[in-house]
Amino acid sequence: MERILKGKIREAIKVLYNSDVNNDLIQIQVTRKDFKGDFTLVVFPLLRFSKNTPEKTGETIGNHLVSTFPAISGFNVIKGFLNLEISGKWWTGFFSEMASQSDLLAKCRVPDPEVILVEYSSPNTNKPLHLGHIRNNLLGFSLYRILSACGHKVIKTNIVNDRGIHICKSMLAWQKYGNGETPESSGMKGDHLVGKYYVIFEKEYKQQIEALVNKGMQEEEARNSAPLMKEARDMLVKWEAGEKEVMELWRMMNSWVYAGFDETYRTLGVDFDKIYYESDTYKIGREIVLKALDIKILYTHDDSSIWVDLSGEGLDQKLLLRNDGTAVYMTQDLGTAVLRQEEYGFSRCLYVVGNEQNYHFQVLKAVLRRMGYRWSNGLFHFSYGMVELPEGKMKSREGTVVDADDLIVEMKETAREVSLELGKLSEYSGVEKEEIFRKIGLGALKYFILKVDPKKNMTFNPAESIDFNGNTGPFIQYTYARIKSVFRKAEQTGIEYDPGLLGKARAGEKEIAMIKLLRRFTQTVDEAASIYSPALLANYCYDLAKEYNQFYHDFSILGESDPATRNLRMALSKVTSEVLSKGMWLLGIEMPERM
Repeated sequence: MERILKGKIREAIKVLYNSDVNNDLIQIQVTRKDFKGDFTLVVFPLLRFSKNTPEKTGETIGNHLVSTFPAISGFNVIKGFLNLEISGKWWTGFFSEMASQSDLLAKCRVPDPEVILVEYSSPNTNKPLHLGHIRNNLLGFSLYRILSACGHKVIKTNIVNDRGIHICKSMLAWQKYGNGETPESSGMKGDHLVGKYYVIFEKEYKQQIEALVNKGMQEEEARNSAPLMKEARDMLVKWEAGEKEVMELWRMMNSWVYAGFDETYRTLGVDFDKIYYESDTYKIGREIVLKALDIKILYTHDDSSIWVDLSGEGLDQKLLLRNDGTAVYMTQDLGTAVLRQEEYGFSRCLYVVGNEQNYHFQVLKAVLRRMGYRWSNGLFHFSYGMVELPEGKMKSREGTVVDADDLIVEMKETAREVSLELGKLSEYSGVEKEEIFRKIGLGALKYFILKVDPKKNMTFNPAESIDFNGNTGPFIQYTYARIKSVFRKAEQTGIEYDPGLLGKARAGEKEIAMIKLLRRFTQTVDEAASIYSPALLANYCYDLAKEYNQFYHDFSILGESDPATRNLRMALSKVTSEVLSKGMWLLGIEMPERM
C-alpha cells in the first residue's frame, strides 16, 4: 500500500500543482496509535509545490485522494501531517490475498542476496556452556534464520577457542589433581568435568598468590610468580612447540569437551555449517603477521614481540605476537577472517560476541584494513549485552556460573510444575507430556532472552519467563495451541473453512485491526534483518498473540451464525497461527499443537 500511495500522491501533485515530485520527497509512515488513520503523509517537503500552509496543503491533497482513489475512505490533517484512512473493503481484499499465500515470507526476499557468515557460540574448551553462551547461541541462530528468510545465503560458523593459557590451566589442574578421572569414571559430562578443573586451578592459584603476598610480595608480582601460573605458561609454550605428551593430554580433554558441547547444542536446537578451531587458525594468523612485519606494516618491540600502531586511527598499539612467539586472540582472529574470506567470499561477516569485546573488533577491522584486505569493511561486531541473574553477575573462575545444561533442565521442570497446576494435560500420555514440557520450557527460555533488545544488559528470571499470562514464550505458544483447538473443534462439528467466501465477508473494526497487525509481519522480518534485532520479531509475535486473544474473547468464531463472517474469523485465526508459527520458528522456538 505504501508504494501505491506514493504513486497516487505523485499523481495528485502533478494534477494539483503541475509539478513532478521525486519519490524521496513523499514520506509515508504508519499513523501513530494516538491519531485516527492508517498511513500518514508528511506534508512539509511538498510545500515548495503548493506554496501554501501545511494544513491547507494537507486538506487539498486529502480531498483529491478521496475523490480519485476508492481505497481511501477518509482523512484528517494534524498540523503538517495528512492521516489517511484505508477502507475496510481494501483491507479485506488485502487479507484475502495474504490468506491464499503458500509462503508468508515470499515478500521478504531481497533482489540481490548476499553471502553472509554469522559466527556465534565461540566457546572455550576449559568450561561448559553457561547462561551467557545461551544468549549468544540464540541470537546467532535466530539471526541466521531471519537473514535466510530474506533470501541471503547464510553460513553458520563457530570458532572454538581450544588453545591458550586458560586451556592449559584446566589441563595442568587435571594433571596435578585429577588422579585419572574421566567422564565415564565420574559420571559427569566431559565439558563439566574439564570446567571442574579450571575452577580447581583458580582456587589453588589464589592460595599461592595469598601465600606470596603474606611473605611481602606485591600482588601483581605474586600473580606472575605463583608456581602454578609459571607451569601453565610453560605448558602453553610446550603446546605451541607440539610436545607429544602435552598434545595427547590436550586432545583427550578436548574430546571430552566437544562431546559435552554437542549434547548441549542438540538440546538447545542450534547447529553450525562450519566449525573453526583456534588451534588451526592461529597458525594462519601468525603467518599473516610475519608477512606484514616484512613489509613494515607492523613493528618489533624491544623484547622481540610484534605490534601494530593504530594510534593514528584513534585506537592504540596492539600486541599481535608475544616475545616467545606465542599467539594472542587477535592473531587467530586475523587468520580466521582471512580463511573464511578465501573459503566463502562473504560480503558480510557478523561476529556475535558480547559488548566487552567492542574494542577488540574495532582493532581487528583496523588491522585487516591496514594490511590491505578491503573486504574487512564487511566485518560487523554484533555486540550484545551481558546476562545476569537476579542475584548478580556470574564468574566462571569461581564456579558461580549457571551451566546451560542445568538451566535447560530447570526450565523443563518449571514448565512441568506450571502445566500440571493448570491441569490441562491430563488426557495425554507420559511421552506426549514430556515433549510438551520440553517445548514450553525451552520456548520460555529462548523467548525471554530474545525479546530483549540485544544491545541491552538483561536479568534472566526463570520464574518470570514461564508465566502463561505475560510477555512470554508460553503465552504465545498457548495462543497458537488455542487456535489449533478451534480447528480441531471445527473438524469435529463439521464446520469447514472456505477460502472462496472471504470476498463476501464484511470486516468489522476488530477484524480490520487483526488484518493490519498481520500485515506487519513481513515488514517486521525485514526490519529485524536490517538492524539485526530478533527482539523486534519476538515482541511482534507477542503483540499479535495478545490481539488475537482479545479478539477470541470478544467474538464468537465457530458460533457465528453468518457463514461469511464465520469464515473470515476462521481465516484470521488460521493466518494468525501460521504467522505465529513462522515468526517463532525464525526465533528457533517450537510451537506445541496442544497445551
